[in-house]
Amino acid sequence: MKREQLFSNKQIAIWLLVGVGMTVVQIALGGITRLTGSGLSITEWNVITGTFPPMNEAAWLQEFNKYKQTPQFALLNFDFTLANFKFIFFWEWFHRLWARLIGLVFVAGFAYFIVTRKFKPTMIRPLVVLFLLGALQGAVGWIMVKSGLTGDAVYVKPTRLAMHFILALGLLSYTFWFALDLLIEPTNRIVNTKWRNMNTWLLILLSIQLIYGALMAGHKAATAAATWPTINGDWLPASLFKDQPLLLNFIDNTILIHFIHRGLAYLILAIIIYWSVQLFRFNGTLLFNKLRKWPLIITSIQVVLGIVTVLSSVGIRAGNWGTFEWMAQLHQLTGMLLLLSLVMMRYMIKKV
Repeated sequence: MKREQLFSNKQIAIWLLVGVGMTVVQIALGGITRLTGSGLSITEWNVITGTFPPMNEAAWLQEFNKYKQTPQFALLNFDFTLANFKFIFFWEWFHRLWARLIGLVFVAGFAYFIVTRKFKPTMIRPLVVLFLLGALQGAVGWIMVKSGLTGDAVYVKPTRLAMHFILALGLLSYTFWFALDLLIEPTNRIVNTKWRNMNTWLLILLSIQLIYGALMAGHKAATAAATWPTINGDWLPASLFKDQPLLLNFIDNTILIHFIHRGLAYLILAIIIYWSVQLFRFNGTLLFNKLRKWPLIITSIQVVLGIVTVLSSVGIRAGNWGTFEWMAQLHQLTGMLLLLSLVMMRYMIKKV
């Protein structure tokens, strides 16, 4: 590859990695928005005018009055003052502002690389897919918010939160893979079909696990079983399938959601330990040898954080950011890092 093209690829990869970093921040902001109960504070989606927060007291009162029409205010936050409202408004506004900034960074970078003709023809389709995924994520985000603005809902629907979360992780992974493809030379990768297949299964299991993590968050389910290693004293709770119809339990029964989320964590840890032992026995490329330890390290941290998060949920206090909230945020962050580490390893291990 010509030196000029290598330099262009590196520039594009850096642009994409900036997007990856900004997306990680955006997902973290989504976690803060959820933990502070801020997600329903802005009742409209104004793409342009919504960029700026209310600029005077009259504008703040107008927004507050709109919020007062929501079921969350009527049923949960009926004692809110304007100061309380400004706090939750900030986090939802900042979450949306950061999404706009991500879009601006991608559009500006895309325009620059088009004008300077640094894109190869093979890059155009993945970039179009990238933009479509970003647009879809924004649309699903608004659909999610709308689910909490009507009826007797005081929070967004957990299933829609899970969809919003997993689509964000899909966008994150897709962007990261694209960057890796531009940065890593083929000679740095290794060939092993068995290990790559195991990696694929780990990604599938982790995706299901992350969905159940979002369902845990959406149902605010940590306090439903704030015990470990058992679930409220039982290894196999009797109420796993208490709801009808049966399939409803998998998305609505907090005890079954706990059971699946914990069970998948143990399964993923066991597979990653076995897989990592195989990787450590193999003397691959220098880059491969440096990267192979991260899935195991991050998984171990993630399991510990998950346990501490559940146990600390007994200390949840309304309107207070405490140990549980910090642990929940770190748990979500390491989940993202684990996903990226497995995506990275899947790229490093080729079939042929």
